[in-house]
Amino acid sequence: MNMPPVASDLNLCLCHSCGMACDMTGEPHECERCGAPLHRRKSNSLARTWAYMFTALAFYVPANLLPVMNTKMVGNGADSTIMSGVLEFWQHGAWDIALIIFIASIAVPGIKFVALTMLLVTVQRGSLWARKERSQLYRFVEIIGYWSMLDVIVVAMVASLVKFQALADIEPRPGILFFGLVVVFTMLAAMSFDPRLIWDKKRENPQNEEVMDEVASH
Repeated sequence: MNMPPVASDLNLCLCHSCGMACDMTGEPHECERCGAPLHRRKSNSLARTWAYMFTALAFYVPANLLPVMNTKMVGNGADSTIMSGVLEFWQHGAWDIALIIFIASIAVPGIKFVALTMLLVTVQRGSLWARKERSQLYRFVEIIGYWSMLDVIVVAMVASLVKFQALADIEPRPGILFFGLVVVFTMLAAMSFDPRLIWDKKRENPQNEEVMDEVASH
């Protein structure tokens, strides 16, 4: 079965800035519409993704162990980590804020680490397993990445609201900085991964792919 042509077969390259399909005849370096640099593929995609993800993991440990804020009530202060803050909000009936912080600070980074690791390992092994689903997983990782800063926003909003009270005060602690770095580096890791690598093995050996699909159907 003949495979449909891809952008490289048609000598086209998609601009990552404006989305225009640019003609690569003469190897232009910039998009003719927006002037953004053109790249047929993301350079050193796997190496950069691994590097950014390991950096994010290194910051993830102090982000969860160090306090993210200090709450002072009538002169008495107490530091709170992300998890202790979640439990404190939950115990005081603010379950909605507790849920937002838990999802943004614990669940989302964990999902991104697991998903990116799976994508990297399967691409490096040349796996033909569930390519469409892995592409959808990558798009999901990109979408949820922008919501990871909710925890930082919640702390900022709570601090600004408490400032209006004369007997209470909230100050940020180093943990919030490390969490912000985790968010930045996980977003960089997702942006560095090239999802086209998922489909490369199919084009290199399409006959093997047809055999595997036929075996799977039986």
